[in-house]
Amino acid sequence: MRILVYPHDLGIGGSQLNAIELASAVQRLGHDVVVYGRPGPLNRRIEELGLEFIPSPEPHRRPTPSVVKALVRLGRARKIDIMHGYEWPPALESLIASRRSPGTAAVATVMSMSVAPFIPKSMPLLVGTQEILKAEQEFGRTVAALLEPPVDLETNNPSWDFAEQAFPGSWGLDPAAYTVVLVSRLATELKLEGILAAIDCVGLLSKEFRVQLIVAGDGPARHLVEGHARTVNAASGRQVIVLTGELEDPRAAYAVADVALGMGGSALRALAFAKPLIVQGERGFWELLTPDSLPLFLEQGWYGVGPGTQGGAERLAHLLRGLLVDGSRRKNLGSFGLSTVRERFSLTRAALVVEDFYSQAIESSGEVSIGQDAAALAKFVEYQLTTRLRRVLGPTPADDFNSRPVAGRGPASRALNAPA
Repeated sequence: MRILVYPHDLGIGGSQLNAIELASAVQRLGHDVVVYGRPGPLNRRIEELGLEFIPSPEPHRRPTPSVVKALVRLGRARKIDIMHGYEWPPALESLIASRRSPGTAAVATVMSMSVAPFIPKSMPLLVGTQEILKAEQEFGRTVAALLEPPVDLETNNPSWDFAEQAFPGSWGLDPAAYTVVLVSRLATELKLEGILAAIDCVGLLSKEFRVQLIVAGDGPARHLVEGHARTVNAASGRQVIVLTGELEDPRAAYAVADVALGMGGSALRALAFAKPLIVQGERGFWELLTPDSLPLFLEQGWYGVGPGTQGGAERLAHLLRGLLVDGSRRKNLGSFGLSTVRERFSLTRAALVVEDFYSQAIESSGEVSIGQDAAALAKFVEYQLTTRLRRVLGPTPADDFNSRPVAGRGPASRALNAPA
């Protein structure tokens, strides 16, 4: 197959890294794959993996007509079989272009915490959790499947130690302190509440233990995070919060962790380094990965919604106290996490899922419903009008479909997260 993979951007982030690494894995299965999009920091990873890259026109209001026209030209010139858009803007642009490119099918992957309702039901869709898949099937989506965030276990594993020894010195880490690591985009939606709670938590624990928190990442909430870290460090009288900014290669951060915090793909990459994991969510959700809690995360994804924002730092502190003083338990939970990611979340396994899904999409590519397209268009117009109205009334979420997760619509997220 001739495949075009179109991540939503090429900044450092889980969805786009998944797109690129999966593109490489699918290419290794014998297919011809090209990556399309606006250049960004992840172009280096594209080059490392030996993938061809084609830059797109600058996107503006989405879907962007100039991007669609370029995709149509590319689809016809390269005789593309599959256009694969990640998240809703590339998905819609790929779908529109495929309708103008005979012999080309379009598929979407959404790794956000919910799916935009204006992606037509007839568009084949891959989602990241069983819970979201069920919601999409109930919504009436005709071709949908589960693609759990994959991990490249060749480049993420406990035996990897390049630059690990230099990392603590580079950031002034205390070699005698317990090290908690959080690799995350510093986004207001979905992430910020938990990041600030983690900073407060380690500030509290620093009165009891020699402990430090590494926060690796960048984003629109950077100044809020920096201010909070300065306040906690000043109150502690030493550097207990270390902000590295965005790391092009965060593997050394995972490698030095005694305990990892995170959600989504970042959580799974921490498991690949055999680190005990506390899963981050919203509204005070923190939950330790154990054999008992694993079924919850397999159902709703590596995320959760708690009972309220109050008490999140205390909840996390309660979990960390039990881990930091028990090296044997940390080792056992790290081994459990590593076996979990090897058995279920390997990149090789995910590539086979995607390859099979592409075949299904090609088979169903002639099934276009004018009624479903019209309904999707109506929902898109409603979304655009609502977004404009919200902008007039006040600030709107930047990651709008991460701001209303499927996992928050029911009680499952809270089952294991009662207040400590």
